[in-house]
Amino acid sequence: MQMSVSKGDSTSTVNKTVFITASVGTIALILGTILFPVTSEAILGNALRWVSDYFGWYYMLAVAAYGIFALFIGVSRYGDIKLGQDHDKPDFPFLAWAAMLFSAGIGIDLLFFGVSEPLTHYLAPPMGEGGTLEAARAALPQAFLHWGLHGWGIYALIGMALAYFAYRKNMPLALRSALVPLFGEKRVNGALGYTVDTFGVVCTLLGIATSLGIGVLQANAGLSHMFGIEDSKTVQALIIISVVAAAALSAMSGVEKGVRRLSEINMLGATVLLIALLVMGPTVYLLNTFTENIGDYFQTLISKTFQVYAYEGEKGAEWKSWWTIFFWAWWVAWAPFVGLFIARISRGRTLREFVFGVMFIPLGFIFAWFSIFGNSGIELVANGAADLGKVALEEPAMGMFALFEHYPYAKLWSMMGVIIGLIFFVTSADSGALVLANLSSKNLSAEVDAPIWLRLFWAAATGLVTLGLLFAGGFSSLQSVSVVAGLPFSFVLIAYMISMWVSLRQEGNKRKAVHVDKALVLDSGNNWRNRLHRLVSFPGKKEAYRFMANYVNPALEDVASELEKKGLTIKLLKEEDRLELEVLHGEEVDFFYQVRLVKAIKPVFALGQSANISAIHDEDMYYRAEVFLAEGSQDYDILGCTKEQIIIDVLNQYERHMQFLHFER
Repeated sequence: MQMSVSKGDSTSTVNKTVFITASVGTIALILGTILFPVTSEAILGNALRWVSDYFGWYYMLAVAAYGIFALFIGVSRYGDIKLGQDHDKPDFPFLAWAAMLFSAGIGIDLLFFGVSEPLTHYLAPPMGEGGTLEAARAALPQAFLHWGLHGWGIYALIGMALAYFAYRKNMPLALRSALVPLFGEKRVNGALGYTVDTFGVVCTLLGIATSLGIGVLQANAGLSHMFGIEDSKTVQALIIISVVAAAALSAMSGVEKGVRRLSEINMLGATVLLIALLVMGPTVYLLNTFTENIGDYFQTLISKTFQVYAYEGEKGAEWKSWWTIFFWAWWVAWAPFVGLFIARISRGRTLREFVFGVMFIPLGFIFAWFSIFGNSGIELVANGAADLGKVALEEPAMGMFALFEHYPYAKLWSMMGVIIGLIFFVTSADSGALVLANLSSKNLSAEVDAPIWLRLFWAAATGLVTLGLLFAGGFSSLQSVSVVAGLPFSFVLIAYMISMWVSLRQEGNKRKAVHVDKALVLDSGNNWRNRLHRLVSFPGKKEAYRFMANYVNPALEDVASELEKKGLTIKLLKEEDRLELEVLHGEEVDFFYQVRLVKAIKPVFALGQSANISAIHDEDMYYRAEVFLAEGSQDYDILGCTKEQIIIDVLNQYERHMQFLHFER
């Protein structure tokens, strides 16, 4: 029997294998793209075409599977399982959580694509003639496809897998943790796990660099439009340096302060821009088209999900490569970053709340943004604003600013667009640095972030990679690297689906086992006066500690001793306010029983004349000895029970666990 005095907190350190491998790869990528820009652009372009030609069909099927699986989990009987222990509450208020989902998952890309993508689909559609009523109606559902349920289904899948294994199974918040059910803890904590985390760092770095590169182009376009600052690599380099410096400061303050507050500012600013455009433009027309666009999107969702333009020849293949496949690969490349980030902010939410929150909260805003900005641009171009259409096709970063020129107070809205874009830029960079730092650490608990110096390193590395890719060829290189980086990680996401299903099926068996109840919990029916006294007594600290030492500890020791005689390996942990019994079952799931002292407020009838819930003092509190299993608090109190009653309760819970193992077999 193994005994320990205290479990203690693990000390986080840098995972040298992941950190060094990813850093060397990053340096090689930067040097290669800056020293050999023409060759780099050619290699990346060829890689993009190869992936699109040979794996386009796979991307379409895989992305559909991710979203269907996430929705299935949300509506299934597993949906009420918490990402955490059963008693955990959400770490962030709902609106703050929604704002961070929005900013981390989309960011500055809305400003870049909001006008340009719908106009491009309208003027140069994949099929048919551009500039027609049919093209106008098809443009927005196509944009919705690229920014809608499919992409957020990817985020929901990886986010729930990482959060589930971190907060429900008490594993590190790392990419490798979600693979334990498939490959075992030994392999996952060895070379396999390090390989997955290393690739996750590289994939995250490239995905963020792609988005930040788009953000640089957008910011440079805004500054050029507003102040006549030239559109050049030098200006873009200065923008990257400035924003990365701001992101580093934000990352130092952590999620609760920097990322959260910037996300809320982003959400507010983007909403103001959206409402302003709706009010200044043809409001009724925009509301009508918004309604129709949503209907067309859902009406064509299934056919477009599997549309690979197999019958459209070279034109269809090229369009698919530069649009749909790019977006699917980009979402997958971003998945490690966004998945880890939304997992980090989602502890305490149920799987159902998580899936529907991640997939549908940002969706409504995205639909409104693309429909109002896109239809505003299409309406202007259809009525003679040919210059706006030309800008959208040739300089997509300028699309939003060119649109504002057709409305009152154009300078004000353009300035707001630049400011919001820069804040979006900072938000993506600082949350990215936080995630990269956490990925390259080990022994990091799910509640603690990596050290500040490591966040600063990755903030700088992100800026350098973005610079390198921009020097290699601008947007085309950024687009190509996302597609290439996303392909290998798409296979990891398939493994996550299988892993989640195995674990959730296990949860289902645990629930079935709970119904097994061979003996009454806590009391056999004798000595009812003692039981009644316990129900209306509210013990203080000293009495609670005495109960733990005189009743709970001997009960657990007796059970442990008997189980050891049966050949089982036992672990006992003893602390003043917490006692644990763990029965190890080898390759099967171990049994965990813990009694923990928890402070609670006395009922109003027990407070007497001081019954004022708004002003609670120490004397108004009492202690409960709550029972915890592996999945969290069981919400009942055993303080005041006899030693024999405690043993009965342990055996009841152990019998349920053995029944659960039977279901598993």
